[in-house]
Amino acid sequence: MSSLYLFLMIFQAIIAALLVWVVLMQKSEGGGLGVGGSPAGLMSARGAADFLTRATTVLATVFVVLSIALAALAVRSGAGHAIDDSLNRAAPVSAPASAPASGAARAADPLAGAAQTAPAAAPQAAPSPAAPAQADPFAAPAKK
Repeated sequence: MSSLYLFLMIFQAIIAALLVWVVLMQKSEGGGLGVGGSPAGLMSARGAADFLTRATTVLATVFVVLSIALAALAVRSGAGHAIDDSLNRAAPVSAPASAPASGAARAADPLAGAAQTAPAAAPQAAPSPAAPAQADPFAAPAKK
């Protein structure tokens, strides 16, 4: 990051704070940037010469110009950098689950012929409570 970019960022933050302050200091019914108020607010001598209105216009213009300049600097300074792939890690290769011997042909397309090979079977009953449950490696023994 160049020192010019850092200086412009700090200057833009100051301009933004001043712009917020100037906008909040204006009367709500007075023509801030010519919006609202009396119909002759901006056209009168008082409206055209109002310090806060002119300050708002100048600060808003400086803010927009700084935003464009900072965007141009950011694009220009980041153009020469390559994408950082230092965190690119390969996933561990695991063996695919073995398919049953009779279903080896169906492994490529698991839905092929499902309507013809699956006869209407009765729903299976829930396992009995006496049947051993599968071992859960994360289950801790119950404390009494």
